[in-house]
Amino acid sequence: MNAPLPVPPIWTTGTTEGIHTGTWRAATPRHLFAPAPCHKACPVNGEIATWIGQARGGDLQGAWQTLMRHNPFPAIAGRICHHPCESACNRAGYDEALSICRLERFIGDAALDAGWMPPPPTEAAAGRVAIIGGGPAGLSAAYQLRRIGYAVTLFEASDALGGVMRHGIPAYRLSRRVLDGEIARIVALGVDVRLQHPVQGEEAMRAIADAHDAVFVALGAQQPKRLPVLPDDVEWAMDGATYLAACSRGQAPALGPRVVVVGGGSAAIDVARSARRQGHSVSLLSLEREAQMPAQREEVVEALEEGIGLVDGAMLRAVRETGATALDASRLALQCVRVDFRPGAERGRFEIVEIADSGFELPADAVITAIGQDPRLDDLGSALRREGALLWTAGAGATSDARVWAGGDLTSMARFVTEAVGMGKRAALAIDRSLRERGLGASGPALVLDDDGDEPVVPLSAISLHYHPRRARAASPRRAAAERVADEAEVQLGLDAAAALAETTRCFSCGTCINCDHCVIYCPDLAIERVGKGYTVNTDYCKGCGVCVRECPTGSMAMSEDTK
Repeated sequence: MNAPLPVPPIWTTGTTEGIHTGTWRAATPRHLFAPAPCHKACPVNGEIATWIGQARGGDLQGAWQTLMRHNPFPAIAGRICHHPCESACNRAGYDEALSICRLERFIGDAALDAGWMPPPPTEAAAGRVAIIGGGPAGLSAAYQLRRIGYAVTLFEASDALGGVMRHGIPAYRLSRRVLDGEIARIVALGVDVRLQHPVQGEEAMRAIADAHDAVFVALGAQQPKRLPVLPDDVEWAMDGATYLAACSRGQAPALGPRVVVVGGGSAAIDVARSARRQGHSVSLLSLEREAQMPAQREEVVEALEEGIGLVDGAMLRAVRETGATALDASRLALQCVRVDFRPGAERGRFEIVEIADSGFELPADAVITAIGQDPRLDDLGSALRREGALLWTAGAGATSDARVWAGGDLTSMARFVTEAVGMGKRAALAIDRSLRERGLGASGPALVLDDDGDEPVVPLSAISLHYHPRRARAASPRRAAAERVADEAEVQLGLDAAAALAETTRCFSCGTCINCDHCVIYCPDLAIERVGKGYTVNTDYCKGCGVCVRECPTGSMAMSEDTK
């Protein structure tokens, strides 16, 4: 056996513990939990890095449960969300944004296939809450309130729940099996649903408020905006919402061979694609140029693939009836002009400048307008304060009546399903706080879902990119155009298990520690120690070199200047 090496004469203690290099330090590293950019951009404040990490570790049910804390519609959102999270994704500044929406769909579909259900409320709260409107905002609020334990009664004017998700989004974008499955989970929690029960007028609103401890109103925006150049009550003109609702019922009207759809948003694209599936030749007339259109880019691409003609940067000036009777002649001549569309600072505000000598005509047999909708505020009576075309609300959906909250398209121009879901969630939490103050809440602690702390959003510069090789984003497969225009089956296909798992590995987990131990391994002073699932920094020895921060692959460490 070899003899131990002699201790150097300058090493008098035999250990480095007496060398307190921490006295050199001007800044100290700290572990943190900070919001990722995707989390801050998410309309429901979903814990994206957390549930993707759970899925990466093979815990799909755990990932679904995390998703369901904030949004009862992961399979729906994974199909139709406008995914601002992906625009904010740090990975977009490196190679390509993470396919968050497709991953959410994968987990949501897995839950439906496995029959996973949210747990029932553990205790009953004394308060009773009425929800008026069974669309995404109303259903979201009902879900959150019911899982806290409140008695929830939902009043819906139509014969089925879902609102715009059922009557305004076609089945080729949102399978009715998926829609029904995720709604059924909410109802199964014990929500008392009253279908074909409209609540209209001040007296009806007052009766609902008097019979309940709180009310959440989410009637949506159901009044189509009119195009002044179109006459009223002509058989060849209709609004897009009416057309989509008719198609949803399987009762699409006969419109003639050529249809022109006016509008550039998602609703206009849905109308155009639905008309194409009814066998019409379809042109889309949009004020905006193609790159400016508010519709999601993938929807525009799919519409063009399906043979829809795009007449962009143009405006309808007048309609002339041709009097044609021949089958191959159009009954209308749409007089149009080219325009320069200049968007304003706020959604819905813009300037249009006509281009001189640019007039042209479009042949058509019918015109469908899809240029937006407004709430029918008169349905609520006059007691609640209004703000222009919307119902006025303060923080978390509070209205001018202390008993009433509101959300969704009734109160906001952010006309997206997941925005409405987020508003329903936030209103539900506000209602819970109010009822607890009145002694009508559950006895347990209040539900807190959005405590992000005070840390700033993690920037790309905080991520150690050498731990993340460049990888292509998961492909988004869809059915061939010729095949999909022949039926109502879903156009976009989900990721398979292998593709979904590969995509989860692309996530930077911004601001969420993954316990990789790099900070421990690379610390030159052995000043960091892992304790359980966390870490401690021994300030006696940390000299503030910052190596641990630079080696963190998730941006979960930062340097803080010492003030001593």
